[in-house]
Amino acid sequence: MIRSMTGYGIAENTYLTKKIVVEIKTLNSKQLDLAMKLPNELRFAELDFRNKVGAKLLRGKIDVMINITDTAVDQVNQINEEVVASYLRQIQAISEHLGIAPSADYATLLFRMPGIFNIQEQCYDETFVAKIAETLDMALDKVDQFRIQEGQTLKKDLLHRVELILGLLDQVDPFEKGRHDTIKQRLTKNLTELTTSGQYDENRFEAELIYYLEKLDITEEKVRLRQHCNYFNESCDEDQAGKKLGFISQEMGREINTLGSKANEVNIQKLVVKMKDELEKIKEQVLNIL
Repeated sequence: MIRSMTGYGIAENTYLTKKIVVEIKTLNSKQLDLAMKLPNELRFAELDFRNKVGAKLLRGKIDVMINITDTAVDQVNQINEEVVASYLRQIQAISEHLGIAPSADYATLLFRMPGIFNIQEQCYDETFVAKIAETLDMALDKVDQFRIQEGQTLKKDLLHRVELILGLLDQVDPFEKGRHDTIKQRLTKNLTELTTSGQYDENRFEAELIYYLEKLDITEEKVRLRQHCNYFNESCDEDQAGKKLGFISQEMGREINTLGSKANEVNIQKLVVKMKDELEKIKEQVLNIL
């Protein structure tokens, strides 16, 4: 089952008075490009979190954000009245000593002073870290489901475009016989114009014509292109098929290019241009596949 590298997942959990939120965004990338934002107090567990994300998502540009907030705000941020009172006494004393008129709004001035809040130190014990890891797993599962859904959409589009290429390939056949006749007529005309008598060895001409037509024969290219298309369709059901599908699409491109260079027929070349257009769209989509 193919997966897109584009994904999104968010999960929430609680531990005592703490609210845990893990948000993950992913985009396509050739390798694993992981950026993680988390509280400084959790840096000791970052490597474990990174390994967990890498093992699950494997590849892509991945942004992970872990946010911890305390729902008991009254207990977390408390104003230290003794510190505020000390600041007030000092300000009043300085104002009186320097002859500065008392302020009409001491509160605004005091609440700008450093150290007036008693900030409770965060404690991340093993149980708390395990809860964060559990929330990370939940977010990763959501990202994976998102990637699977996107992958199915991509697969549908890819199979449709491969079908279009095969349909265009079928349209080449009617022009095959006409192409041979056109080449034969052109060679005959040129040969007649180049000989002074207008006579030439027909046996030698037929031999040269067969050699020339064999060089321009596109049967092998058509067979190989059809095989590559079928192989591409089969590979769409495999896990982590992105790079493999990229290689197959390159082989498809080689056969289409060779077919176009050998065609020597305007209608076939028009079909080749349409095949290339569909193939470019396939290559763009394959870049998004894991």
